[in-house]
Amino acid sequence: MSDTVDKLVIFLAKRDGIDKLVKTFQYVSKLLHWRAADSAHSDVARRAKQWEVASGLSRKAFRTGRFLSGFNALRRNPGSTPALRFLAVLANAGEMVYFFFDHFLWLSRIGVLDGNLARRMSFVSAFGEAFGYIFFIISDFILIREGLDEERKLLASPEKMSVGKIRADRVMRLMAVAANAADLVIAVADIEPNPFCNHAVTLGISGLVSAWAGWYRNWPS
Repeated sequence: MSDTVDKLVIFLAKRDGIDKLVKTFQYVSKLLHWRAADSAHSDVARRAKQWEVASGLSRKAFRTGRFLSGFNALRRNPGSTPALRFLAVLANAGEMVYFFFDHFLWLSRIGVLDGNLARRMSFVSAFGEAFGYIFFIISDFILIREGLDEERKLLASPEKMSVGKIRADRVMRLMAVAANAADLVIAVADIEPNPFCNHAVTLGISGLVSAWAGWYRNWPS
C-alpha cells in the first residue's frame, strides 16, 4: 500500500474520497470566480461559476442516502460514557437532518421539485448541519482532553508505554475539528447571511480547509 497511485485509487473509491475531491473543485472554482469577476475576464468568471454549481450539485447526488450513516453510528458506537452518548445523539441527529433535507434541496435545484422550495430546504439543511457540527466539535475536544490525560499517565509510568496511537488519534480529531468548524462557517452563511461568512474568500477558504482536512483523514495509511 506504499504506492501513491494505489492509495489514490483506494481513496477515490470511497464516497467520502470522491466527495472531498469534488469539494476541492467546488471551492477552488468559487475563488476563481471571485477573482475573475473583478477583472475583465467575464468568460472565465462565467465558466468558473458553472464549474462551482456543477460540483455542488454533483456532491449532493453523491450524498444520496448518507443520512443513514448517522443512524448507523448511533446503533453501532454511540459513545463510551453517558455524556458522549448524549452528544452523539445530538450531533448525529443534526447531521441526519442535514443530509435528509439536502436530498430535497438537490431535487429542487435540478428542477425535479418546485424551485421555490430550494431556499427553505437550504435553511433547514444548513441548520441541521450547524447544529450537528457544534456537538461533533464538543465531543472531539472532550476526547482530545481525555487522550492528553491518558498520554500524561503513560509517560509518567515506569514502563514508558508508547503513546503513538493516542497522538495519531489526536491529529485525526484535530483534523475533524478543523473540517467541522470550517463547515460550520459555511452553514452559518446559509442560516444567517452576513458580509463575513458570505464573502467568497471566507467561503472558499472554509471549503478548502474542510476538503483538505477530509483528504487527510480519508487518505489510506
